Formats: sequence, structure tokens, C-alpha cells
Amino acid sequence: MIILIGGVGYAGKTLMAQKLLEKYKMPYLSIDDLKMGIYRSDPDCGFTPESDSETGGFELIANKLWGILKGIIMTSIENKQNLIIEGAYLFPQKINEFKEEDNKENQYSPNIISFYMGFSENYVRENFHSQVLANRSAIQYRGYEDTGTVEDYIAENAKQKKICEDYGAKYFEIDGDYEEEIKKVYEWIDEEINRKGLLHA
Repeated sequence: MIILIGGVGYAGKTLMAQKLLEKYKMPYLSIDDLKMGIYRSDPDCGFTPESDSETGGFELIANKLWGILKGIIMTSIENKQNLIIEGAYLFPQKINEFKEEDNKENQYSPNIISFYMGFSENYVRENFHSQVLANRSAIQYRGYEDTGTVEDYIAENAKQKKICEDYGAKYFEIDGDYEEEIKKVYEWIDEEINRKGLLHA
């Protein structure tokens, strides 16, 4: 089973992956760690940690990482291994590729649970500094500061939501009490695991 946690930055993806690791005893991979590993091993890899803030930089990094991530996911499924992967670089249109890869020997898409998390405009306006930015390094310190504005973050959330709608991806939008609403995400994950009977021993 593969659990893919996508969505905007600072939505709590890494913390969720950690909690799922503790509950299901499944390892997880942070795409930020993969990105930094590639960059530190080869500074001429075509991107830097700050590329996200440059025009087209986010998509550039996502596309460079996708081939590696796709290979990891396919190999894990073929070997009946459980893995959680979290990060903002997971695009719904890329994940949909697994349906095209399904064949008689390997059924990839049925072994994947994927979803995205984001915030409503109202939530961002009311909680950007007190909650979103205050909790941005709850689990993982990125080594650099994001200088984006409230309006930038609202636009980022709106874009993520629209992409999920366009590609039929499961999207959870936090609008009120974060702790209460995030419980619904955990409940949905449990339901999907039980419905698909996916947890490998």
C-alpha cells in the first residue's frame, strides 16, 4: 500500500505522515528530503532549495523528481511494501499515470491512496501568521524561510484546489478548527485502507 499526501506547503503533511507511521508502522519518505539529497549530492542538478520561489521553479522541481518518485512507488507496490510519501510536489495529473501503468502482472492504482490538503481563503486570512506560519516547522526544518505573502498563499491554495477538481483528486479544505477538521482526514484514510484491504503485513 502506498499513501500519497499532497497539498500546499505548511498544511501539516509531514506531521500527518509521522502520525501514520506511528499508527500503521509504515515508513515514510519526505519529498523535501529527496529534493535536498539530490541537490546536496549534485549542486548542478538544475534546481536549488530556493527555486520554488522563482517563476516556474516549483513545476521544474516537481517534474525532475517525478521519475524517481514514480519508480519508488511502482517498485514498492510490486514488492508488496507499505510506504507513505508526502510533499507538495505530488501532482494529481502525475498520479493519474498509474492507471495507465496497470497491467495483468501489476495493478498499481488500486494499491494507492492519495489525497491533498489545503486551506480556504477565510482560514488563511484569519490564521496565516498565528497558525500557518507559526506551525510551519512543527516536524521538519527546511533550512530556509518562505517570504510569500498572505495573497500568495491564498492563490496557492486556490490553484491546488482547482487542479484537484480538474483531475478528480480527493481534496480536504480546512476552513475552521484545524484539529477537528484534520480528524476527518485520518478517518477517511482508515476507511480507504479498510475498504481496499491494503495494509500488507
